[in-house]
Amino acid sequence: MDGVRADGEFRPLDSDDPRAVAGYRLAARLGSGGMGTVYLSYTPGGHPIALKTIRPELSEDPEFRRRFRQEVRAAQRVRGLYTAPVIDHDTEGARPWLATAYVAGPSLASAVAEHGPLPLPSVLLLLAGMAEALSVIHGAGIVHRDLKPSNVL
Repeated sequence: MDGVRADGEFRPLDSDDPRAVAGYRLAARLGSGGMGTVYLSYTPGGHPIALKTIRPELSEDPEFRRRFRQEVRAAQRVRGLYTAPVIDHDTEGARPWLATAYVAGPSLASAVAEHGPLPLPSVLLLLAGMAEALSVIHGAGIVHRDLKPSNVL
């Protein structure tokens, strides 16, 4: 995902961004990529969530929709301390979306770009958390195919 500043700050909504999705008021833009855009929003109780909307052209592709439904079902099976749980979703609407718990903090890629290599104790803690997350993901029968520094928070 691009669009998140290296210092971890959010970007304001663009003029063409929706202001709400399925009753979730969008507060900021967290990033964008090939599938769509991720926004910061909040549950009715005030908990932050990351809400991913799918690009309109992908929404019209039946095969993409099938894969997105499959991705959401898989993500719902993953329950671990170091994974963001699914909060809500709509895979059948005009523009599919997925909401997960928001994880505060920069990505590993942003942290290294801004501060340089991490100290060894931090790397070891990060590796232990990643190993636990991957164990939970694999335990749910899923192979993570997009593990990279920009997807590690």
